[in-house]
Amino acid sequence: MRTYYYSFLLLCVFILPAAAQTIQPFKQRDRVVFTGNSITDGGHYHSYIWLYYITHFPKRRITVFNAGIGGDVSRQMLERFDRDVFAKKPSVVTLTFGMNDTGYQNPKGNKADSTYAAKIAGSLKSFRLIEDKLKQHPEIRKIMIASPPYDETAKFNNTPLIGKNTAMLKIADDQQSTAIKNHWDFIDLNRSMTAINLNQQKTDSAFTMEGGDRIHPTNDGQMVMAYLFLKAQGLAGKKVANIVINADVKKVTLTENCAITALQINNEHIKFNYLANSLPYPLDTVPSGFGRPGKSQAQALKLIPFTEEFNQEIVQVKGLKPTALYTLKMDNQLIETWSGDDYAKGINMALLNNTPQYQQATALMHINEERWTIERRLREYYWMHYSILKPKGMLFNDSPATLDSLQKYAKKDFFVAVTLPTYQKARIKSVRDTWQKEIDMLTNELYRINKPVNHVIEIALAKK
Repeated sequence: MRTYYYSFLLLCVFILPAAAQTIQPFKQRDRVVFTGNSITDGGHYHSYIWLYYITHFPKRRITVFNAGIGGDVSRQMLERFDRDVFAKKPSVVTLTFGMNDTGYQNPKGNKADSTYAAKIAGSLKSFRLIEDKLKQHPEIRKIMIASPPYDETAKFNNTPLIGKNTAMLKIADDQQSTAIKNHWDFIDLNRSMTAINLNQQKTDSAFTMEGGDRIHPTNDGQMVMAYLFLKAQGLAGKKVANIVINADVKKVTLTENCAITALQINNEHIKFNYLANSLPYPLDTVPSGFGRPGKSQAQALKLIPFTEEFNQEIVQVKGLKPTALYTLKMDNQLIETWSGDDYAKGINMALLNNTPQYQQATALMHINEERWTIERRLREYYWMHYSILKPKGMLFNDSPATLDSLQKYAKKDFFVAVTLPTYQKARIKSVRDTWQKEIDMLTNELYRINKPVNHVIEIALAKK
């Protein structure tokens, strides 16, 4: 069943024009700005992508920025490009829109067609202006991201807006043709994620990666987005490390992305120094993020072959007694016990959360999450300005009168009410500056502690 599912996924997702699924990997010193709406603003996909680079390419330092604003359409993104995107001095800019652009009406028949047509035309009119603006910056690489889908097919207590996702696909198709014309990168998350939803709904009609509102991908969906992006960058198959040892001839016969030294082998014991070039990718198992109840990042493993394609840290030993049990120790700490037959097939250490390298990667995951949390406070501040204050002609007016006005407005606007506590702090520049310093400090710490270190591995016949 698992093999059938992956075959189905590959058929649905990757039989697309090759150019549409090719994104250049990020390079040293890239500054990547992810521009979008609430799916970017409150989502994790960009932080999951960054965590992959932090763990797999520890010497390739990049910086990733969240430039999402909840509720935005392409016109609003256009209006803030200079101050919210280009101001970050990016070398790479991604752009995703379409969810809000197509509206949340539910017209019927011909009225639906004309309503969506007008919404699409308005969105693409602003996109043409964004295109012109982006073309003025040839030094910046551009990546068009077709929006994750609006899930019309999941069956639960939320009546779907029929035709909305079809309208979004028309925007996606324009993004793709624009990318091809300008030699920009493009990835279609919409069709890829829809294929996964539809396949899961065959056995669970209520399944969705888009949460209870059919819009916002839950954390498993955000991880699927990161997986699709990394795969489009051609990074699948790059192992954390791969070691093959032949105990019969007492030799290491293969090393990939690692170095093995000081090898000692006898009939019952193997010992060596192990220095990998990468760390395993840690996946958070705590439900959080969009949706109630939330879902965890790790739940995405039920939907995508991330482990098989991106998280392989293999130690394989041939020539051990097939039915005998052998312990695996790292730095004199017992990790697990397997049979000689298991070792012959290969052990994926990336799945072992008690190894020292996985614990190192887990620390990186938590630090990166803390960085994301602080950045989200700043995004809430900018949401208040761009979504609420700018239309009133009060952009970046943080006066006491503005705060008083917002406190009154919060009584009739839920989103303003929940964001106001953050705004009350962030309106003070020294607070924002301190938050940014914390982000910079955490980023420096990520790249200080993400370097793999030497470990001593011992594989020994288990004592009876």
